[in-house]
Amino acid sequence: MKDEAKDITTQPIEAQAAPDGQGASKTPAKKKRARGSKAKAADANAALEARIGHGFADPNLLMQAITHVSALKSGRKRGDSYQRLEFLGDHVLGLVVSDMLYHAFPNADEGELSKRLAELVRKESCADVAKSLGLLDDVKLGSVGPSADARLRKSVLGDICEAVIGAIFLDGGHAAAAEFVKRNWTERMHKPRRPLRDPKTVLQEWAQGKGLPTPVYREVERTGPHHDPQFRVAVDLPGLAPAEGVGGSKRAAEKVAASVMIEREGVGGSNDD
Repeated sequence: MKDEAKDITTQPIEAQAAPDGQGASKTPAKKKRARGSKAKAADANAALEARIGHGFADPNLLMQAITHVSALKSGRKRGDSYQRLEFLGDHVLGLVVSDMLYHAFPNADEGELSKRLAELVRKESCADVAKSLGLLDDVKLGSVGPSADARLRKSVLGDICEAVIGAIFLDGGHAAAAEFVKRNWTERMHKPRRPLRDPKTVLQEWAQGKGLPTPVYREVERTGPHHDPQFRVAVDLPGLAPAEGVGGSKRAAEKVAASVMIEREGVGGSNDD
């Protein structure tokens, strides 16, 4: 029996011309751009890991550690930002530094060890480490406005550093986190960049020695958004001109104000600048 079915010629779908010459050229271009974006992101992530000194098995942990709550899309939980990792990293840092101090200063008593620990784990020290690792530009922020961008990056640097420690701990365990801390805190431990005495304490002791009352701190002004406030505080002592300081918290501003008065009056005993 003769086969009456006509021959049908076919060609691969991708080779068929799209109407008006559209479609066939756009899809590969989009894929190429997507591949390019992924490659750039992978390169940036690899460079960040190299600066940190830890290759992440779960890169999402690192991305979460550097993400500020303002960068979260609608519907995302605050826990998807750095905040939970910061909580964990803060305690990991404290444990590792405590162990370092215990072995580095065998003759130090509990009081001295506590002061050294407080100095090394303070937000300013963590921010210094973050700066040394070049994390300032890696912080992921939302649309906070150009005026607040730089200030917000600096204000959260210490938190970001602790979050990175938390991420390393979850990704690589205690040994990996301890290695990171030792690498970045050992020199600081032996050469503290800031003194162990609080400038408010120094100023109060100096005032008492002069027969003056306890310094009085008062809030002069509060500016900035709710998530990134800036406080201006003045410290008053009878017979002396007030001294002012600015900081991201009242306590920080008070310490700056005390430092300003200490320097102005030539008070010894504190280098906390």
